[in-house]
Amino acid sequence: MATSPAYPPHPPYPPHPTGPAAEGGRRHAHWWQRRRVRYGALITLLALSGLVILALVREQTGTEGFLVGLGLAVLPVPLLVAAFRWLDRVEPGPWRNLLFSFAWGACAAALIAIVANSFATRWIATATADPTSADTLGATVIAPIVEESAKAAAVLLIFLFRRRDFTGIVDGVVIAGVTATGFAFTENILYLGTAFGTDQLSGERGLASVTAATFFVRVVMSPFAHPLFTVLTGIGFGVAALSADRQHARRILLPLSGLLLAMGMHAVWNGSSTFGEYGFFAVYAAFMVPAFGLLTWLVIWTRQRELRTVRSELPAYAAAGWLTAPEPFVLGSMRARRLARDYATHHFGKAAARSVAEYEAYATSLAFLRHRGRRGRAGADFVVRERELLDELWRRREVARPSLAYAAVAVAPAAPPRRPWPQPWPLHGQPAPYPTYTPHTHNTTAPYNPYAPHTPYPYNPYRH
Repeated sequence: MATSPAYPPHPPYPPHPTGPAAEGGRRHAHWWQRRRVRYGALITLLALSGLVILALVREQTGTEGFLVGLGLAVLPVPLLVAAFRWLDRVEPGPWRNLLFSFAWGACAAALIAIVANSFATRWIATATADPTSADTLGATVIAPIVEESAKAAAVLLIFLFRRRDFTGIVDGVVIAGVTATGFAFTENILYLGTAFGTDQLSGERGLASVTAATFFVRVVMSPFAHPLFTVLTGIGFGVAALSADRQHARRILLPLSGLLLAMGMHAVWNGSSTFGEYGFFAVYAAFMVPAFGLLTWLVIWTRQRELRTVRSELPAYAAAGWLTAPEPFVLGSMRARRLARDYATHHFGKAAARSVAEYEAYATSLAFLRHRGRRGRAGADFVVRERELLDELWRRREVARPSLAYAAVAVAPAAPPRRPWPQPWPLHGQPAPYPTYTPHTHNTTAPYNPYAPHTPYPYNPYRH
């Protein structure tokens, strides 16, 4: 655990190991500890799981049913992924995490679910000699436990091994939602393909067909069902990520509580068909829609809170000279961010727009890191991580700052009153009360403190 005071001193870079010791360390590293080996094993596992689950689905639906189910099941996927990506725009996580989450849900979690559910249902039917009760029990008890646990595994893996990318509730919601989207994609292929096979046998066509009814219920009415369940698990992990390292019980109990809530909601949803002729619609209207609206409000409120955190934490770095004075407001406004990226695209090209987007993302991560540090919830690598983010900003400053300055002027009427941070540059026509300082280029033996309020910064986008 690390804590950041108002203006903490900033040590120099830790020395990197060089020479025979470092070479020997790399030479004697175990082969299974290499990144390429781990990535290769993970990709192979997901690919094999995908091949097996597709073969199982095709066996149950037939080739024609599989193709029809695939074509219909893919329709809601881009919309759901885009919605979760939109929620993550304040501090967008890397695409590799989303790709892993979707692949895990569509391949590994779906394979675990179809094998475990089938085995448990057959075992219950054999033990009780009542196939109907076994199917009901499997849908309302076994399936929620197995499926939500399998999907939660992806959230847990990213929480453990991509901790820098998992910093709050929105990250948990996005990872869980994309994982569940992948799971629902594979499950919809199975249900829609099976419905198409039923219509082939009965000769039904058009709106009266089982395929049309299944498509309406699963794709039109409730494409958010699986994401809604698993998002509860993601919220549990997100709140745990906001907790201090010393709060071990909270970091364990919160994800478990979210998982249990996800299982409970999933069980109610699956059991709605047993509540009578209109049980499904009653559960949908009285339970699912309000829960979806509440969670949507929570996520959007959390996103606005993150923007307020950016606006409140970054002025310290502006006073120290790492950012210009208007940048905390620009980086804390989604409209201003979009204007900066658009300006960079039209005037400097797509590469510059990518640099602006990266600048915005690194600055947001820096604000969240400082926020956690002030609350004593940052990791032991706080200083190293902070310096890494500052360096990433500094390397992109020449490309990003003209666009950010334009966005600051464009949204100036909506800007709140500026906080009384010390003026880091002299007014026009007045001599500087101290020598101009540029970070990383000073020639002094004294350690540099990037938080010191008296440190000036020579760049002023508003000077004439």
